[in-house]
Amino acid sequence: METNVMESTTTHTDFLPLNGTDHIEFYVGNAKQSAYYYQTAWGYELVAYSGPETGVRDRASYVLQQDKIRLVLTTSLVPHNDISEHHQKHGDGVKFLSLWVDDATKSFEETVKRGAKPFMEPTRFEDEHGYVIISGIYTYGETVHKFVERKNYNGPFLPGFKVPAHKLNVTPVGLRHIDHCVGNVELGKMNDWVRFYEDVMGFQLLLTFDDKDISTEYSALMSKVVSNGNGWVKFPINEPAEGKKKSQIEEYIDFYHGPGVQHIAIEAHDIVETITELRRRGIEFLYVPETYYDDVLERVGDIEEPLEELKKMNILIDRDEDGYLLQIFTKPVEDRPTVFFEIIQRKGAKSFGKGNFKALFESIEREQANRGNL
Repeated sequence: METNVMESTTTHTDFLPLNGTDHIEFYVGNAKQSAYYYQTAWGYELVAYSGPETGVRDRASYVLQQDKIRLVLTTSLVPHNDISEHHQKHGDGVKFLSLWVDDATKSFEETVKRGAKPFMEPTRFEDEHGYVIISGIYTYGETVHKFVERKNYNGPFLPGFKVPAHKLNVTPVGLRHIDHCVGNVELGKMNDWVRFYEDVMGFQLLLTFDDKDISTEYSALMSKVVSNGNGWVKFPINEPAEGKKKSQIEEYIDFYHGPGVQHIAIEAHDIVETITELRRRGIEFLYVPETYYDDVLERVGDIEEPLEELKKMNILIDRDEDGYLLQIFTKPVEDRPTVFFEIIQRKGAKSFGKGNFKALFESIEREQANRGNL
């Protein structure tokens, strides 16, 4: 079955202009140790900190940056608050997919009047570096979209954050920006959330995949990709489909105890160099058998990179009408089989690697079997 390319008819004007992803915030059990992992293994720089030393009593947050990517790691310092309760239920996971906007007040008003559930009304925060305005709405599960307006601010991150007194000497690995963020939702809920992004946030339906596109002998899923007007923010949304055994989406929901962000795709400047270095630093990736490469060039055509280098790094290849892409997926980066990362390099391609779905699914199923969850 060919991938359907569709355009939403629910909106003709971009009433929610987005400048991109502002930051992604994880609620974690130990932010200090998690920050050390992302600095030493992934090459992120610690650029800002908030906690008891800055006057915050109930939490500590570490802001990590590499090129245009900002990750925020937050842990609770008290036994009962929204952070500790979120972590107790979900483990380490994404709480905020924060979007960079020019007008956080208008973004809130436009989405709420279209049906969004408010998380926080537009609020002004300020310090000696200026001020920001932040608002927020709920999306699937307990995940939240914050709207961050920072045009009048020049501090290290947000008011209340300071440049850390001690920083590790880190070496970046060539990560550039967030390409897309994937959400897993319950069976039968995918279309509801697609409509949410179309009607509430003015996104368009970019691509749709059904269980004929994304399946193996044992499991399947369905997925639809929504994108904002300028294409800078893309959210694939997955739901399970009927199969002989438990799909990766069901495993995620079982261990995350609800819908949430499954993986974050990050574009690399040179994926071969990036993966070579990440492997050297101990990052584990899903394994695809070497037979995958026997006929891959017959499917995707000519590429610039030597096939042997891609095979050595186990990097996958796919092509669409606009070009080709290279991609690889980590194993889960938490103890629970939930959140993982995709590293992608686009050579013109605008799609998501449909030609690799079967190989990827079989690889994930091998890991599920090892965990006793298939």
